[in-house]
Amino acid sequence: MDASALLDPEIAEALAGMPSFDGFTPEQLPALRAQREAMLAQVQLSDAVERRDLTVPGPPGAPDVVIRVHRPKGAAGLLPALYHMHGGGYVLGSRAMDDLRFDRWCPALSCVGISVEYRLAPETPYPGPLEDCYAGLRWVYEHAADLGIDRARLGIGGASAGGGLASALALLVRDRAEFPIAFQLLIYPMLDDRMTTPSSRWEVPVWTPRSNEAGWRAYLGPLFGGDVPPYAAAARAADLRGLPPAYLMVGSLDGFLDEDVDYAMRLTHAGVPADLRLYAGAPHGFDGLTPGTRLARLARRDMEEWLARQFAA
Repeated sequence: MDASALLDPEIAEALAGMPSFDGFTPEQLPALRAQREAMLAQVQLSDAVERRDLTVPGPPGAPDVVIRVHRPKGAAGLLPALYHMHGGGYVLGSRAMDDLRFDRWCPALSCVGISVEYRLAPETPYPGPLEDCYAGLRWVYEHAADLGIDRARLGIGGASAGGGLASALALLVRDRAEFPIAFQLLIYPMLDDRMTTPSSRWEVPVWTPRSNEAGWRAYLGPLFGGDVPPYAAAARAADLRGLPPAYLMVGSLDGFLDEDVDYAMRLTHAGVPADLRLYAGAPHGFDGLTPGTRLARLARRDMEEWLARQFAA
């Protein structure tokens, strides 16, 4: 498939000159991480949101977990909340990646946003990052009133690898049955380590098959290529019954297209309300990388409308 011929022209222009992640080695990660954090430091935020970092107990035998809590200034009472995992292929990124997202969503949707600083692979492979996310979410649920959160309207979400963690976290929350969550927002989630679908082999912009394999190898460690549990790669879950309502969005030129569409279909077949949005001509990460394009604006609007309905429930 010639991805360049199908790429939305406005997005193609916005991506011109922007490098893709085309494979990486562990030795390259420190420089890539430093570059990402330098870019995040330049993001301009409004003064409409209060942000504070809290250190909460981590998984048993593991370090504490830092979460960043975003709340619209002047908001009173208990608000709905979204507990979010940042993207970065399981190997890059930090809680700061969600600052701009919640700078928009907290005032617009009158909600609290929480971003978790999970440990990164390959230094910490599965299950460490997922257990970090679970520990942070459990603490948020238990301390919801102190945070000004209505825990009956507490949902989870994530983008890319963060979407993969969010989908696995939903499975873990269901199976451990220690507390409920209201919904799951999965933004082009990274779900399937097997990479056997047609789209997973496409040469597409932003996140190539080589980067995808490198990310999974780092996250799964010795499990890669073997018997991988569904909590590591949610596409492997045999039973999706009893999960909370889900929203999945993906572009038609994303390597995750097939696995995301299939997951939405399987959720529906399992009796889980699943809202799937597909954006023709859009590659991976298009909403954040090309924020001024028509498709990015449409994707943000669709997500915000869905979230508003969940928060109003």
